[in-house]
Amino acid sequence: MKKILLIGLLGIITTGCTEFALLASGSSLAISQNTYAKIYNGVDVLTIMGTEKGIKQHIYEKGKKHVQTLTGIAND
Repeated sequence: MKKILLIGLLGIITTGCTEFALLASGSSLAISQNTYAKIYNGVDVLTIMGTEKGIKQHIYEKGKKHVQTLTGIAND
């Protein structure tokens, strides 16, 4: 179970790297990453239109809030 989790985690981390796509032996990986990037960008645009913040900014703020809650640091 730990091996499957580790492989999945490494897969998630490395699929965002363009160098990984260049090192891949097939072009299907690069095409699928391009498709995922287009979908992500489309969802990000819709998110910005609805909330005036991007997906990354939402994730950053939620993560910052959770870290502050866990460490007991007050908001500035």
